[in-house]
Formats: sequence, C-alpha cells, structure tokens
Amino acid sequence: MLCIIANMAKLNFIRILAISCCIGSGATGNCFAQSETPQSDDRLRLPSITVNVYKEPDDARTLPVSVTAMPFGALRDAGVGTISEAGIFAPNTFFSEFTARKLSNARFRGISSSPANPGITTYIDGVPQLSTNSSNIEFTDIDQVEFVRGAQSALFGRNTLGGLVNIQSRRPSQTEWTGSFTVPLANYSDWDARASASGPLGSKFAVGLTLGKNRRDGFTVNDITGNDLDYRETSFGKAQVLWTPSSVWETRFILTGERARDGDYALNDLGALRQNPFHASRDFEGFTNRDIWSTTLQNRYEGSKLSFSSTTGFVKWKTQDVTDLDYTRAPLFTRDNSEKDLQFTQEVRFASSEASPVRLGNNVRLKWQSGVFLFTQDYDQDAINNFSPFVLSPQVSIPVSQHSPQSALDDKGVGVYGQATTTFSDSFDLTFGARVDRENKEANLNTFYSPGIFPPANVTAEKSFSNVSPNFAASYRFGSRAMLYSSVGRGYKAGGFNAASPAGMETYAEEDAWHVEGGVKTLLANGKVSTNASVFFIDWSDLQLNLPNPNVPAQFFISNIGGARSKGVEFELNARPHQNLDLFSSLGFTHARFREGTSSSGQNVAGNKLPSTPDYTLTLGAQFTKPVSTSVNVYGRGEVWFNGGFEYNDSNAARQEAYSITNFRAGARARHVFAEVWLKNAFDTRYIPIAFAYSPGLAPSGFIGEMGAPRRVGVTLGVTF
Repeated sequence: MLCIIANMAKLNFIRILAISCCIGSGATGNCFAQSETPQSDDRLRLPSITVNVYKEPDDARTLPVSVTAMPFGALRDAGVGTISEAGIFAPNTFFSEFTARKLSNARFRGISSSPANPGITTYIDGVPQLSTNSSNIEFTDIDQVEFVRGAQSALFGRNTLGGLVNIQSRRPSQTEWTGSFTVPLANYSDWDARASASGPLGSKFAVGLTLGKNRRDGFTVNDITGNDLDYRETSFGKAQVLWTPSSVWETRFILTGERARDGDYALNDLGALRQNPFHASRDFEGFTNRDIWSTTLQNRYEGSKLSFSSTTGFVKWKTQDVTDLDYTRAPLFTRDNSEKDLQFTQEVRFASSEASPVRLGNNVRLKWQSGVFLFTQDYDQDAINNFSPFVLSPQVSIPVSQHSPQSALDDKGVGVYGQATTTFSDSFDLTFGARVDRENKEANLNTFYSPGIFPPANVTAEKSFSNVSPNFAASYRFGSRAMLYSSVGRGYKAGGFNAASPAGMETYAEEDAWHVEGGVKTLLANGKVSTNASVFFIDWSDLQLNLPNPNVPAQFFISNIGGARSKGVEFELNARPHQNLDLFSSLGFTHARFREGTSSSGQNVAGNKLPSTPDYTLTLGAQFTKPVSTSVNVYGRGEVWFNGGFEYNDSNAARQEAYSITNFRAGARARHVFAEVWLKNAFDTRYIPIAFAYSPGLAPSGFIGEMGAPRRVGVTLGVTF
C-alpha cells in the first residue's frame, strides 16, 4: 500500500496529512463532525449516523450492509455540489461522466451499465430515477447522501444489482424560521447564487423554498473559433410543504425543477487530449439542454403496532444535445438528439412499529415489512444524424438526414416484497427478504433517411420480464463495540429494448448476479475510532454491456455478452484523536474480470478487466475546527483521493493510468455569517475519466474522450438566520 501511495501522490503523503490537519474541515465515511464546537461533555465520541438502507431509519453501525453516508454537515464542510463529488468518500465507487450532466453513470465494485438501464439506481426522496438523465442534478437542500453497495433488489427491485445511491432532502423547520444565502465565486467565471428559507405556518404546517442559479465558462477551447465549448448555466429550485395533522401522521410534498443550458461535449481524440489537454478543433459548436420537473408526495402513519408509508413520484424530463459528430475540423456530419421521458412510481408499505416489534419469546423479537411498488415509464427519442454531401457515398451529392432512432418505449411493472429480521437476545439477527417483479415493455423503433435513399426499418415488439430476488443476512453484535455480519443476495437488471442498435440486436435479456459479503464494524477507544471492513464476491451472468454501434458514430446499445466475476475488499476508518480534529479514510480494491466464454462484438474478452473499474480507490483526509471566541469558529479541511486506474472498454485497448485529486478548504463561521476559500484539484492533475472507441479515420488513436475538471480556486460567502 505504501508503494502505491508513493507512486501516485503529487507530494509526500506525510506532508499532505500535515497540511490537511492544519487546514482541513469536515470528516467523512460513517462519522462526521460539524464546524460548530460540540456542547456535550463527551466531545471525543464519534456521532452515530442514521441511514435508510432498509427503508426505515437505522444506525449504520448495526446493519449488515456496506453503506457510506454523508449527512448535511459533511456535505457543507466538503463543499459537495454533485453526486460524483460525494462519491470519492465511498470505497470502490467511481462515476464515469461527461461534461454534459445528463450522462453520469455510477459504478460500484465493477457494476454499471447504460444511462437508460443503470446497474446503480439513484433514489431521490424515495423516488427511483429510472434513467440517469434525471439523477445527476444540483444538490439543493440535501440532508444526506448514502452510497449502499451490494445487491439491493430484494427491497428495491430492478436496477439495484450493484447497489443504490439514496438522496434525501432536508425537512422544513417546524420550530422556527431559518434561511441562508450563499455565493461561491471561482475561476473560469464560475459563480453560484442560491437562497433558501423554511419555517412553520401555524402548528401543523411547515414550508421550505430554495432558488438558485449558477454559471461557468467552459474548460475546453475550440482552437478554430477560440470559443469555450463546455460552459454551463443552470437555474434550479425546490419547494416543500410539510403537514403534521397529528402526532402519528404526516404528509410531505416536494416539487423540484431544474433548467440547464450547457455547451457542447468536450470530446476529442484521446491521443490529442494527452498531448494538448482542454483543446479541440471542430467546425461546428453545439449545445446540451436539459429540463427536469419532479413531484413527490410522501405519507406516513406511525401507530403503536403498525406503521404505514406511501411514496408517489412523478418525474418528467426532456433533453436536446446538438453536437459535431465527427469532432474534427471537417464539415462531415452532426447530430441533433432529442429525448423526453415521463415516469410515475407508487410505493405502499406496511411495517411493524419501531417502538413495538413482535415478541416471539422472552428473548426473541421480530421486525417485518411488506410493500407493493408500481411504475410506468414512457420514453421517446428522435436522434437525427445530418450528413454533408458525398459523406455517405460518392454517389450521394446532397445533404442527408438519418433518423436513428425515432423511437417510443413504454414500460410498466409491479413488484411485491417483504423482509423480516428476527433478533435473539439483543445480539444476534437473522434477516430474510425477497421480492417478485414483473414488467411489460413495448417498443416502436424506426430508422429512416430523408430523402429516402435507403429503405426504412421498423421494429414493433412487446416483451415481458419476471424476476425473484432473495436476500439473507446474519449478524452478531458484541455489545456496542463490534458487529460481525455476512450476507448472500441476488440482484438483477431488467431486460428491454434498445432505442437504436444494429439489426437483430433490438432486445436484450435480464442480467442477474449473486453477491456474497462478509464484514465487521467496530467502535473502539471509547467511541473515538470506528472501522468498517468487508470482503465481497460477485458472480453474474447475461452481463449487459454498453457497446458502440458500428453503424452509427457515437451511438451505443446494450448487449448481453456473457459473464463476469468481481471480488475485493473495502475498509473505512474514522477517528477523533482530539475534540477539534477528525481524521477519515476509505480504501477499496476490486478485481473484476470477464468470465470464460464471454465475447463482445465478435471478440473474445475472457480474462479482460471490466471497463471503468478502478483497480483501487483510496481517500485520506482530515478536518480541523478551532473556536476563537464564543461565537466564531475557524475551520479547514483537506482530502486526497487516489484512483488506481482503469480500462476504457471491454477489449482493454486503452487505459487511464492511476491518478490523484487533492482538495483543500478553510474558513471562518460565525453565528450568522461565514466565509471560506477552497481549492479543488489543487495540483491540477490531468486525467481523462471517460473515453470510448471511435473510427480511426476520425480519431487517430481509435478513441475519443473528455478531460476531467482542472484546478478550480474560489471563495464562498454566506449569511444564515
């Protein structure tokens, strides 16, 4: 391990840690400190973290699940603004994302897939985002983010094969009016302004409202025009109403909206990017637009024997991305891609009351839950490839438009699940859960040319899928100091239709995987040190992989290519050696390989590494908080994230080598005002987080990709009340 760190770091690790301890702020993993000085006498004990892995509030240290949680204080102290920024604190977690925010794919332990069929689903206030187009949004009034690793299909169903990301919004204040106004300013003309307020309206109602807008220049310059390509501009907001008519009932309504008007993709030849980062040369400059509206209605009843909850969600989004599809100086072809989606989800759940579990004997008690989940999803796409004269053929002397695809995909399904946990003598738990899902999919897929120089193609089809997902876990607690656990579970990703694909590849089957995990969670040194350690093994079949369409540039489709296995370890350590100092770390190793007999695009890939799966991830950091008066604290924070390198595609033809990202933040916070300075990617590491195979005639290296974000320097000013 020391060799790995030494080979990767921009400077000696001891120096990083020393700087981090002096100017670090915030802790991470499963324990965090706030910038305010604790008021209790036991200021050295790490706080517990409540998570919703089992759809009910539980202490993360008592669950037989690998989960990393970031509550509000940690998100604020770390300056986290996106899911991927939070993801660096969870082991074996990596986000492969483009500059366009609609394309951001989570990968846990080697598991992921296409944006339209994710292997890791993001839940926002209990509503699953069935497409990643709606998952990577502004962090607006976020209370906590949880990275849950391992198969979660027994409770959450489809597309949680490798885990889930659970995002929860802050509840409106029911006791007093509170609010804030913050303005971060940074290089690249980066600015962000947001204001929020929440408070009670009488004794039964509370409301909350947040509005914001941000903009920055692009990182990448088009050498032909001198313009920046990948600029961003977003307007966003969130409104909430909380109604508590009695002590046992509450209703919560959440409305969220976002309007993004961003620049073009920053794609360029992989070799050219490595020689001349943040530069491209193209004759056409496009844009990426996205609009998202979502409404969530939550109801909850907590009785003396039984609890009831209901979550209703509507998510509506539409996108349009226009880009130079050849990504060169030549006027060859462009794409105008429009997508829209409307999803409806409804979950109804019953459970035993937390305060009154079922007694099965003097030292045996039972907790249970059961629910029904319904969903519908209507997706439409019209992707138009515009070819200049003579590009398709020397005989075609006029411009030609290819609709590939013009498609409609309709999906509806139902899931029924249940889970029971039996506790013996307050120390030994046995948990069993299972879920049955069934869904029906319809597709109308059209490909045609205008003018009609080739015959059109149409596919109209319907297909149903069914699945059973079990899960079993056992855990033993040694008082409050330690817990041992093991679990076995089966996860799956739904099958379906590709909106566009080569002929005969329109349909793909379900993917399923068995997960085996064992671990230990401890709380040591009188609560000053906590550790989580786990080992895992994953064996999956009918693996779905996102493959480039050989007939259409920069277009992908899902195909079942065979099987794979992944195994590895994870470790998290958090410590509070002094009441003003918190240290945190996470480490993950993943060994993920395609199994024998696996073939992709006619090529044998058995034994190859799974793409976009870092060999390891490592995060080290510290926070320091010091009161300088009764009302003012100074604070700082430093962290360094190491990525062990990964392959870009299944043939392992190109690779991103290991790299590290270092962030610093320091400031002062009084009761109603704060100011801080920050550095992201402090040493300006150059890395390319995403690349894919492309025609060597257009990309000499055979790949095109996008640079990761460069160094950003900024200040944040804010007032609170």
